[in-house]
Amino acid sequence: MRLAGKVAIVTGGDTGIGKAIATGLAREGASVVVDYVGASRPADDVVDEIENFGGKALAVAGDVSKPGEVTELMDRTVERFGGIDILVNNAGIEHKVPFLETPLSLWNEVIAVNLTGTWNCSQAAARRMAAQKRGGRIINISSVHEELAMPTNAPYCASKGGIRMLMRTIALELAPHGITVNDVCPGAVDTPMDAKLKSDQDELDRLLGEIPLRRMAKPEEIAELCTFLASDAGAYVTGASYVIDGGMTKQSGSL
Repeated sequence: MRLAGKVAIVTGGDTGIGKAIATGLAREGASVVVDYVGASRPADDVVDEIENFGGKALAVAGDVSKPGEVTELMDRTVERFGGIDILVNNAGIEHKVPFLETPLSLWNEVIAVNLTGTWNCSQAAARRMAAQKRGGRIINISSVHEELAMPTNAPYCASKGGIRMLMRTIALELAPHGITVNDVCPGAVDTPMDAKLKSDQDELDRLLGEIPLRRMAKPEEIAELCTFLASDAGAYVTGASYVIDGGMTKQSGSL
């Protein structure tokens, strides 16, 4: 197992891409903390799934935009599993609204979760990693939209662009501690959130027409890239954005 003995936190780890990452890391031997907001059942189901195949997991409620809850998330992880080796900043939200109609409150909400949440968790985890003196991995689930514009989604794109430069900057600062920091940048991923999209054949065809491989990614494919970056095989990679989009950004117009 590539991650035997490691301890990982996956924010927003109860559904979609986060769930695939949490279970993927656990299958490689990591003890996984599944952070979530809202109803506990989905997170508990992920923990049950991991424990059913012999892994170790814990569900912890925590809003990444709130420093106090992030501290509690880190404390409970260390208390249960003895340290922190891997942080996957997956929690994120988006609301598609034309720029001229976007209220400041929506901007603040998206930035608070996506960008400030990544800052909060990265800083809190990195402080513990540095104190442990055994290195660590920080992996941000960013987006192709850290580079590719997306009309009607300005706050989301701004948050992902911010994550890109945050990652690049702290990768340099944390390198002396043996902590790597990288972004994983998915394009279209087939998750339950896309049920509405897939029910509209014209809209789905338009999307697939932008993707050279003519399909959406599976969440497990995103998880496998995260596992590589979290493992010893990814030890010499830091400050990088890994685009995983089926070639979309090489030919795409704005989506």
